[in-house]
Amino acid sequence: MSASRLSIPQYAMALAHVASLRSEDPYRKVGAAALDFDNRVIGTAYNGLAPGYNPPPGFWDDRDKRQKFMLHAEVNLCSLFRRGEAKIVATTTMPCTACMQTLCAYGIKEIYYREIYHVSDAPEIAALYQVKLEQVSEFPIC
Repeated sequence: MSASRLSIPQYAMALAHVASLRSEDPYRKVGAAALDFDNRVIGTAYNGLAPGYNPPPGFWDDRDKRQKFMLHAEVNLCSLFRRGEAKIVATTTMPCTACMQTLCAYGIKEIYYREIYHVSDAPEIAALYQVKLEQVSEFPIC
């Protein structure tokens, strides 16, 4: 294997990072990518509003008010495949508790993330379901 070749977790994280650039959220841009059992890309997704929804003026001004309407990148990603089709998910931020539960329900075996999300129970959930949860902070983004 070439020393310059990306590892699969780095590859998935780079895809998740690129997906995050599509987020319309001015405060937190989160991206996610899913790979199948042959490490082929199933899809990418990002956090944002439901497709086709155009928010009224001022919607983005109050982060706390609009937060409950945001669809997380992991939820958007899971809408692209069926349970058991994806092995790996990479997210730019550690999944929140609800997203970690969703990823486990979809049978994801490995989850990689860049930034730690301290209010998440993801590590405990991953341990219970024997899901690999690992931080990947070094990957090319250029």
